[in-house]
Amino acid sequence: MSKKFFAGSTVLVTGASSGIGEAFARNLANRGANLILSARSEDKLARLADELREEYRISVHVFPVDLILPEAPQQLLVNIKASGLSVDVLVNNAGFGKWAHFLGESLDTYDQMLSLNIDALVKLTYLFLPDMLARGKGGVINVASTAAFQPAPYIAVYSASKAFVLSFTEALAGEYRERGVRILALCPGYTDTNFNSIANVNAEGVRFASPEAVAEAGLNAFVQGKSYLVHGGQNYLTSLLPRILSRARVIKIVANMFKSKVTPWPA
Repeated sequence: MSKKFFAGSTVLVTGASSGIGEAFARNLANRGANLILSARSEDKLARLADELREEYRISVHVFPVDLILPEAPQQLLVNIKASGLSVDVLVNNAGFGKWAHFLGESLDTYDQMLSLNIDALVKLTYLFLPDMLARGKGGVINVASTAAFQPAPYIAVYSASKAFVLSFTEALAGEYRERGVRILALCPGYTDTNFNSIANVNAEGVRFASPEAVAEAGLNAFVQGKSYLVHGGQNYLTSLLPRILSRARVIKIVANMFKSKVTPWPA
């Protein structure tokens, strides 16, 4: 069922030029979906689009955009509609984080992080959801994180942004489930992508999941109608700690885990 579920549908994937976004694109192409790919890197998107068209004989459209810009989600919608396209499923994958002491990053970095991780995701969901509701099918996959389940010292802004994504997504899932629209929060842990180099993660001793495994699990969970999925058994158990231990204890554990993964402060 899951392989046929997306066949012939049109899926918009943001942050599609690499990592989990690229893995989503490849997996969806293999399932017979037509694609709309968006990211900042036009060259990478164009190469990926050419490859997927040739291998899978699907329609692939490319719309380069910087979703950090406030007007970008609306412009993306306008460009897609001007091309005569409609979106059946939206994959909000674009986002970034920084592993650092809170004062170790600039306010501008945090402003961009919140603009991409929260503002753009909310705007895109708001803009593309009405057509899905009108058709009574389709849906949204929002990529959150295992960091969404508890406050996370040394990635305070990132984890808080992903907690927003998880809460927002589950709320919409409850709101629109009876209207035929699926809405899923996908919560991966450490994944082998360039996210880690951008985030300045000290990856020593870390076991990474593959982006392909994360995308596969996310799409299967979407087909099954789940409202959230934590990828990986160990990650799922870790996500349950706030239900078992006191919040103070959980914060202390997370602080000890992440302290070794950031540059000492002051640098």
